[in-house]
Amino acid sequence: MLVENVNVRQEPAAGRRRWFDGDRLELVVWYNAAGAVTGFQICYALPDGERALTWRPGAGFTHCAVDDGDNWQVGGKQSPVLVADGEVVWAELEERFRAEGLRLEPALRDLVTTRLAARE
Repeated sequence: MLVENVNVRQEPAAGRRRWFDGDRLELVVWYNAAGAVTGFQICYALPDGERALTWRPGAGFTHCAVDDGDNWQVGGKQSPVLVADGEVVWAELEERFRAEGLRLEPALRDLVTTRLAARE
């Protein structure tokens, strides 16, 4: 089940951020000053590495692999970065979210579920 982290560092100029951890995925949700959702990101692992699926209103989804910075040969370990990635495992993500998101407030759960189903 997704459980909210209560001590999430906030960046006042960027609005408010909530972060939820689960067994098979993480969810980060961004809000503006009025409390409206300005986007969300689902992070999940596949056998070949971690991925991040980000949704923003008007822009839709972007899908990235997480480069953990371990493969750099010059200068040692680097900070993790998102790099463009291919196909989204939509059905698996929808199933994971349905299983993990049961305790989220209904409006947030419905927003994420609707966007995943629409795939836009």
